[in-house]
Amino acid sequence: MGEAYQIRDQELPYFLTFQVVGWADVFTRKVYRDFILENLTYSRKEKGLYLYGYVIMSNHLHLVVQQKDGKLSDWVRDFKKFTSKNLLKMILDNPQESRREWMKMIFEYHASFNKRLGNLQFWTHDNHAIELHRPDMIESRMKYIHQNPVRAGWVENPEEYLYSSARNYAGLNGLIEVDYW
Repeated sequence: MGEAYQIRDQELPYFLTFQVVGWADVFTRKVYRDFILENLTYSRKEKGLYLYGYVIMSNHLHLVVQQKDGKLSDWVRDFKKFTSKNLLKMILDNPQESRREWMKMIFEYHASFNKRLGNLQFWTHDNHAIELHRPDMIESRMKYIHQNPVRAGWVENPEEYLYSSARNYAGLNGLIEVDYW
């Protein structure tokens, strides 16, 4: 992992990207997106996470977050470990998942390069952590994540995409609560 993308100051807000190995399009299924939302909500209520912004794309998610207790690295580790374990189970134990074997092959392939993970790997190791130490930096990253579905051609306006905090910031009902900055 590059020096530039590490969480150094645990107190500051960060822009994070969690990417599925092999850019596998896991989050095209509503059940998997909803599982991520449930865990972000739990993290806000029980783990001291400030969730300023998010977007869930087909194979990655972007977050602007801060940890109340100054333990952001711990939260990232725990979130990725928990969601990885459960998403793998949801995918591989579901006989209705038509892409199950294809995804298993991707998860096994990427795990083969890192034996400490076991036989399957869901998330990449990098979080592309960018420290946001000024309000204009937060604003820039929020705009970036909210524009993701627009750039992908999925919606015309950011607030039209359900799995994004753009709805909250547009004064619409979001799928989950966020912490406004």
